[in-house]
Amino acid sequence: GVVMIKKAAANKRLLSVFTLAMINVAIVASLRVLPMMGKEGLHSIFFFVVAAIVFFIPTALVSAELATGWPKTGGVYVWVKEGIGSRWGFLAIWLQWIQNVIWYPTVLSFTAATFAYVFQPDLAKNNWYMIGVILGVYWAATFANFLGLRLSSWISKIGAIFGTILPALLIIGLGVAWFFLGRPSLIEFSWDHLIPDFTDIRQIVFLAGVFLTFAGMEVSAVHAQEVENPQRDFPRAILLATLIILFIFIFGSLAVSVVVPVKDISLVAGVMQAFTDFFKAYNIAWLIPVIAIFVVVGAIGQVSSWIVGPSRGLYAVGCNGDLPRFFQHTNSHGVATHILWIQALIVTALSLVFLLMPDVSSSYWILTALTAQLYLIMYIFMFASAIRLRYSQPNVVRAYRIPCGNFGMWVVAGLGILGSLFAIFIGFFPPSQLATGSIMFYEIFLVSGIVIFCGLPLLIFALRRPSWVAGKQKQPAKRVAMKKKPAAKKPASKK
Repeated sequence: GVVMIKKAAANKRLLSVFTLAMINVAIVASLRVLPMMGKEGLHSIFFFVVAAIVFFIPTALVSAELATGWPKTGGVYVWVKEGIGSRWGFLAIWLQWIQNVIWYPTVLSFTAATFAYVFQPDLAKNNWYMIGVILGVYWAATFANFLGLRLSSWISKIGAIFGTILPALLIIGLGVAWFFLGRPSLIEFSWDHLIPDFTDIRQIVFLAGVFLTFAGMEVSAVHAQEVENPQRDFPRAILLATLIILFIFIFGSLAVSVVVPVKDISLVAGVMQAFTDFFKAYNIAWLIPVIAIFVVVGAIGQVSSWIVGPSRGLYAVGCNGDLPRFFQHTNSHGVATHILWIQALIVTALSLVFLLMPDVSSSYWILTALTAQLYLIMYIFMFASAIRLRYSQPNVVRAYRIPCGNFGMWVVAGLGILGSLFAIFIGFFPPSQLATGSIMFYEIFLVSGIVIFCGLPLLIFALRRPSWVAGKQKQPAKRVAMKKKPAAKKPASKK
């Protein structure tokens, strides 16, 4: 009877293929990519499919094997540490944290531009308005998280439904209706426009942004062992998630480019530009501020839920002795406030790029490019570690294993490494679709960003001190107490 109860309890915890697929969709899907790929028109189909094959699917499969092989102590830090060493494990978890910090100004600029459509759409082009909203919302969310509020998780769930899924389905529905009603399309639907021009590398730079959009699968990989048959069901869930995400991204991007001239699409306000044109054409312009509020709630919920999350991983690693004691401080609510302060200061500094670039869209892109490059460096370490662990720890039980033995791992992880390297490379070229201003500033910003954010953790690791280990000073006291306890209990044990 006890065995049956345990089996029943275990079965209740199992995830269906569809549920696991939707978890992955919730993590990856976002409306922010639609304007960027809307600028590519029909080319966006090619970019999304290529990114899914050479990056999204390899990331999902590799992280699933790693997560089911090291489930209790999983995460990028442990995977890379076990595979290629502690130094690179620390660099990997640092990159996972810092890319998220750089991501905040981009998602908040999208939020600010969308919010402008509630009262004054022209503000979406104003750099001072953008930086004001970015810093105001971020610092407010940071102080709210100091209190250890659980409200952010609730907001993120509501935001995912009302701020991402519903608006995505709505904009796709409006685009399909536009097409079948015979309305004029601003892009040409033909095979000739499906493949981009590879003779000009600046035409395919947005591919780096697509890779960033597909990132994050290592977060959901922990659920790989929660399906009935990981070896069979996890690949099915990934295939289903891929198809759903491609549907949202491809048709959502096309919906934007169908009604908004490519040259006029704003990377931060493109979604609202499309909604505005659709609603005005269908004589329902009163819905513009309504949908804007929905999208804003979704974006703010996403930011709020991510402010504390990534910092926890860095805090845990810091307690192991890889960061100074300053970063290990927590307040009475258990929040690593010192790390959040550092996050907020970095976000503030990076947000100043909105005053240095020619326009809002170019500011959004250069931060997106830096975020993508740093994140992809982390993924290269993860892919390399997965290959190495097949040889150094072949006997570790993995609930899910990439098929075809080590050859299969080389193919899948190798494809991920090559795809990541290519995306990092093209990220250094300013896109032809944007006026990015000085090429020297563009390159210096990206190169210095990579050097600083990769060099700093390596320097910190090299300067580690034994005193950085959390609770190290308390160890002697514990040992003394443990020695005294047996002596005190001896009389009682003899009776």
